[in-house]
Amino acid sequence: PRRCPLCDEVIPPDGKICPECIGKAELVQEPVCKRCGKPIGNARKEYCGDCDRKKHFFDSGKAVFVYQGAVQHSLYRFKYANRREYAAFYGKMACIQYARWISRLGIDVIIPVPLHRKRRRERGYNQAEILAKEIGRLMDIPVDTESLIRNKNTIPQKVMDARGRRKNLQHAFAWKGMKLQGVNVLLIDDIYTTGS
Repeated sequence: PRRCPLCDEVIPPDGKICPECIGKAELVQEPVCKRCGKPIGNARKEYCGDCDRKKHFFDSGKAVFVYQGAVQHSLYRFKYANRREYAAFYGKMACIQYARWISRLGIDVIIPVPLHRKRRRERGYNQAEILAKEIGRLMDIPVDTESLIRNKNTIPQKVMDARGRRKNLQHAFAWKGMKLQGVNVLLIDDIYTTGS
């Protein structure tokens, strides 16, 4: 049966989320970092502490929800407990929040952050890929799941500090697809921490 993406209780087939769960997921709201999109407490600042200190290899980032409470537990189930159906909720919410922003950028292709083949075999799916496909379907944008590959089975980023994350990801990815010069890419992942 369909389950609520926040509390995981069974819901009616026509339901999207439990009425009790509305409001449990905190949307990211201004003020946010102009680079990565994380909430910042001071409206006078343009960048969060991470983006003040380091250079990123992306133009800008957006987040839909604050990663805490019900959302944190939900994303854990989405990622590790085979709750693939949650992608419909998260994809829809991403489009509600950022469809105009995505359209304004003129995104040519959506690319999910890939899993290493060993981790994908163990888990059975890539949650970022499922989310990317849902956003692509809703926005009518092609999704490329073949060009970016993870050729190194890295240690999970959540257990490392910022320096360790950067080192962990060195030479972890390879590109085997089309030339990207002049192509606007929307890179999708399920959780943003430091943007390494």
